[in-house]
Amino acid sequence: MILGVNVDHVATLREARKTFEPDPVMAATLAVLGGADGITVHLREDRRHICDRDLRLLREIVQCELNLEMAATEEMIRIALEIKPDMVTIVPEKRLELTTEGGLDMIGHKERLNDAIRKIHDACIPVSLFINPHIIDVDIAGEIHADMVEIHTGLYSNAGGKRKTEELHRVAEAVKIANKQGLHANAGHGLGYFNVMDIAAIKEIRGLYIGHSIISRAVLVGIERAVREMKELVSRAV
Repeated sequence: MILGVNVDHVATLREARKTFEPDPVMAATLAVLGGADGITVHLREDRRHICDRDLRLLREIVQCELNLEMAATEEMIRIALEIKPDMVTIVPEKRLELTTEGGLDMIGHKERLNDAIRKIHDACIPVSLFINPHIIDVDIAGEIHADMVEIHTGLYSNAGGKRKTEELHRVAEAVKIANKQGLHANAGHGLGYFNVMDIAAIKEIRGLYIGHSIISRAVLVGIERAVREMKELVSRAV
């Protein structure tokens, strides 16, 4: 099971002062030294954290998986075709949200997503869709020829007690259905050091994509150690 580290929040801190530090590109190199199997960045329409310069430099220096999260807009598709990340994860995007709030509206945007996947596939770039743990969403992802899905784990991460167990089951079922349909299944959102092991124990998951909790710990202990500690938890669960 791979660990993809999202470095967006390093850029968020930089943009708080509109300066040159901390540099998410440097953070990415240290995350890889700490054991990250991939680096994820979300290039947003408003460029609130990661900017085009960051993405270009990361493409030059990241030798492991570079995952570009993006909305299915013409601008972002054009950038993806130019930069050629190792994979694209299509996510929903609202201008006023603090972070991605849920999975894609697979029913309402099916045709739009199908068109985006086709264009990105023409450049031989694999596509993952960030979806809620709903069977119908998994089915649609297969119908429109996605290569992967990333199951949204936000409800699991925020739940407690019996509800947490129920949400964990929903994630596990979505992952199993995806695998049966020939889709690689990833998981992410809200995962941290105190809740990751139950998700990591779902053996059919290809990779976990984690950002906020790792960067938060990195502020206190350094990014290499923060990544290493997360990798150890994931390895123990598997």
